[in-house]
Amino acid sequence: MRVTLVEQPPQTVRIFGHDDLAGALTMADVETIREIFHTPLTGSYNWDYDSANAKIRRLYELGKVHNWNATLDVDWDAPCDMNDFPMHESIGALNGYPEYEALPHAEKVRFAWKGHAQTMSQFLHGEQGAMLVASQLVSCAPTADAKLYAASQTFDEARHVEVFNGYLRRRCGMIYPVNKNLKALIDKVLADERWDLKFIGMQLIIEGLALAAFGTQVRTTKDPLLKQIVELVMRDEGRHVAFGVNYLEDWVKALPQDEIEDRAEFAYQACVIMRDRLFGMDVMREYGFDVEAARKHILDSVVIAMFRELLFERIMPNLKRVGLLTERVRPKYDALGALKYEDLSGDVLIDWGQLERPLPTKENLAAARIAAE
Repeated sequence: MRVTLVEQPPQTVRIFGHDDLAGALTMADVETIREIFHTPLTGSYNWDYDSANAKIRRLYELGKVHNWNATLDVDWDAPCDMNDFPMHESIGALNGYPEYEALPHAEKVRFAWKGHAQTMSQFLHGEQGAMLVASQLVSCAPTADAKLYAASQTFDEARHVEVFNGYLRRRCGMIYPVNKNLKALIDKVLADERWDLKFIGMQLIIEGLALAAFGTQVRTTKDPLLKQIVELVMRDEGRHVAFGVNYLEDWVKALPQDEIEDRAEFAYQACVIMRDRLFGMDVMREYGFDVEAARKHILDSVVIAMFRELLFERIMPNLKRVGLLTERVRPKYDALGALKYEDLSGDVLIDWGQLERPLPTKENLAAARIAAE
């Protein structure tokens, strides 16, 4: 095995062939690419081991009950027509864009699968970031309940890295580099010494982003394998966001106002990044498109409007509940058109029935199909 240290994430697309899946690679063929980051993390023991928060303990118990195995429970053999678009063609983000419309049909399909791989790659990179932050929370969370839950979340995130890596290799055959804005957001959360900012950045913002993006995929994908994967992952992410909201609610409101404003501004800046800057342009550059013109077209598309709506429906009520929708930042969210979502339920009221329903495993999906016949 070769270990390569880098100063920044690799900028090239990784292409995989069938030999990768057949186990033909040996350790001599493997290159481990590492980028070092440093954190001023302050950890803590908890010596009373008391369970003081019934909601957090129940979420922890649900995580134990609803573990799923990416190797056994995912239907990796689910059929998918690779000569067709990965999502419904009518809502493609570049529909109507002249340079895209000039492509032959077969090339449009190839373009769509590359764009799909680019999006899925950000899911993969984001899940690695979530895994790293969750592992930090095990050390720095102040209570026994939070430490136990963060430990279970770390395993969840590891499973998500595994399943999206498997999907990209098996279905898409390529992995795109991490979006620089997503990387900067994860770096900020990882490197901050404040445990509660890690909760805000990961449990509310990045996990909220993930649920919005996954919700968009569930509504638009034509790939049954991806639909199953995303539904499994969303069950985990729903618990994670509920954990963050319920744990932070009392803590944030007890902080001095200047510290609340600092965290509120961080949350706002993160929302701006997620709203407008996480759409990769790698595929546009491959095809020689005008990157800025294509980006503007994408931001005005139906599918991105759906994503934004799901994003703010999820995040705004959570920010309000924990006290981060302050009078100072409210005008900024108003300019984004986000305040209309502040009084929705979000993840404040945990839908226990939704979280406790049977998982969409391969066996359960097969049983449901047989019952419907």
